Amino acid sequence: MSELSPEEQWKIEHARMHAKHRGHEAMHAEMVLILIATLVVAQLLLVQWKQRHPRSYNMVTLFQMWVVPLYFTVKLHWWRFLVIWILFSAVTAFVTFRATRKPLVQTTPRLVYKWFLLIYKISYATGIVGYMAVMFTLFGLNLLFKIKPEDAMDFGISLLFYGLYYGVLERDFAEMCADYMASTIGFYSESGMPTKHLSDSVCAVCGQQIFVDVSEEGIIENTYRLSCNHVFHEFCIRGWCIVGKKQTCPYCKEKVDLKRMFSNPWERPHVMYGQLLDWLRYLVAWQPVIIGLVQGINYILGLE
Repeated sequence: MSELSPEEQWKIEHARMHAKHRGHEAMHAEMVLILIATLVVAQLLLVQWKQRHPRSYNMVTLFQMWVVPLYFTVKLHWWRFLVIWILFSAVTAFVTFRATRKPLVQTTPRLVYKWFLLIYKISYATGIVGYMAVMFTLFGLNLLFKIKPEDAMDFGISLLFYGLYYGVLERDFAEMCADYMASTIGFYSESGMPTKHLSDSVCAVCGQQIFVDVSEEGIIENTYRLSCNHVFHEFCIRGWCIVGKKQTCPYCKEKVDLKRMFSNPWERPHVMYGQLLDWLRYLVAWQPVIIGLVQGINYILGLE
């Protein structure tokens, strides 16, 4: 075997696998049925859990999103990913610590949203570059730069994974921090009953004064008024809606019209990208658990 080429070795291994599983069609059909049934049942249970106990569901999902890739990283010796994961975790842990302190320091809300908005933009740009690299490789454009297809595809898939993974992780941490900070400030609560009255000159997200009128053009930042007539710093409400995944007013919980809020067509892809990340959260966090459960059932039943 050692004297054969990689292609010949693959053909021999492929033939051995077919010989081993010849006549096991009924067993394979049973395994497929187990897989489909497990996926359906798991999806129903996850939906019910999310609807009935959203806080515990989000916390467990966030923990799995944070830990599951780490297991595969250490197992497969992906040291570059591990270094980036450690740096991201260290800074995010510090920012999360600041967001959960009581009383809340006045500069903390801006620090939190700036960090998570930075990660959001980096992950968005990284995902776009990775997607373009994959598409260029599929169309053979990598040959114009004398890059091997396997190298170009590895580069694109790696960037796409980095962008999507840290985009999902960042949004979950941002949502948790947004809840803690807004509840601490007192203008927002999960029950919908604020503990303090909101003045027109105060932003309900960060609790700081609003110095620029809605009709005025600010030098650094503008002021935005939602359809419920509550006003906020533009930076804060954008961070609340896009980064923190909130689509309701931080004070009265009225639905936020994101299409009206982001009239610039170049900003709307950020909202679409956020929705894509929400869908991928299930794929990254729960799919490995479901596949492991399926393998456990197959092992108990003696299926190969």
